[in-house]
Amino acid sequence: MSTEGNVRVITTHKLLEMKRRGEKIAMLTAYDYTSAKIVDQAGIDIILVGDSAANVMAGHETTLPITIDQMIYHAQSVMRAVKNPLVVVDMPFGTYQGNSKEAVHSAIRIMKESEADAVKVEGGAEIMESVTRILSTGIPVMGHLGLTPQSIHKFGTYAVRAREESEANKLVEDAIALEEAGCFALVLEKIPALLAKKVAETLTIPVIGIGAGKYVDGQVLVMHDMLGLNNDFSPRFLRRYANLHQEYLKAFRQYVEDVKTGDFPNDNEQY
Repeated sequence: MSTEGNVRVITTHKLLEMKRRGEKIAMLTAYDYTSAKIVDQAGIDIILVGDSAANVMAGHETTLPITIDQMIYHAQSVMRAVKNPLVVVDMPFGTYQGNSKEAVHSAIRIMKESEADAVKVEGGAEIMESVTRILSTGIPVMGHLGLTPQSIHKFGTYAVRAREESEANKLVEDAIALEEAGCFALVLEKIPALLAKKVAETLTIPVIGIGAGKYVDGQVLVMHDMLGLNNDFSPRFLRRYANLHQEYLKAFRQYVEDVKTGDFPNDNEQY
């Protein structure tokens, strides 16, 4: 990535400095050139090329079906647009669980073919060997604990995680282990706010929350959700900053009407 004028480039080191200063970190998903360019212009710190593309871009019920080739395609599209934010790419299901050699190969592919800045993986102790081996190649890794959507069939529900003491204790242990392994940041999804606060205060690396309360070091949302494009999804943690579903629908209907009535194109809209 390069700078223009006074535009700063966000790096893993700068994110650590932001945490030390108490400056909150803003993170959003993006999956294509056009939206990533706008997100960049808004001053976002981190763009996540999320495997949530399986849901919002491809219409799957879970994140599991998306492939590494598809993730690389989305990441390449985003990377052509951005100048300032750190770009993190989700490693899709099946590319790192249970096989650390495959994990390294997958992470290297993502970094080489997309030219992104980092990868993100879901899980704690059970994927630690993969995390360690990816980090050994010099690839920055962001962790993800709490509700881990790639494990939805294991959980059987998208309910809040780590309400019980045993699961909460394991989450804290996993968070510490991920930091000690060398992860540069951690996402906590859909866990009690006070537990997220404990993790954020325990770790020196930034902790980004989604449905994890206000006491963490930053927040992440899925772009389609916060823009109101996906009006079937209304979890408690989601704040909608627009209602683009209605705006899109209004514009599309007006276009159909204008074409049908012959109003479009008019004399000024033809050669």
